Amino acid sequence: MSALIYAPFPDRETARQVATQLLDEKLIACANLLGAMESLYEWNGERGSGEEIAVLMKTEASVLDAAVARLESLHPYDTPAVLGWKCDAAGAATTAWLGALRPAQ
Repeated sequence: MSALIYAPFPDRETARQVATQLLDEKLIACANLLGAMESLYEWNGERGSGEEIAVLMKTEASVLDAAVARLESLHPYDTPAVLGWKCDAAGAATTAWLGALRPAQ
């Protein structure tokens, strides 16, 4: 089963470094650095805004929890917004590609 992970990063280079590490560790098969976005948020009772880079990562559901945990440990924010979810549907070719990340039984 396929899965996706979303996380914003402070800049493109940091996003690239973290995504490369996750690729090297075989926790994701692909990372799409989506580009700059404006983030409006409330944090610790205060409103703020800033520019961030959105990243969408493709992985296999069996490694989703490990990928999310590793991403949190690599992320430069103290409390990163990392969201992961299993996909209800995926193309056969995508499922086969991401299935290569599945741990050996």
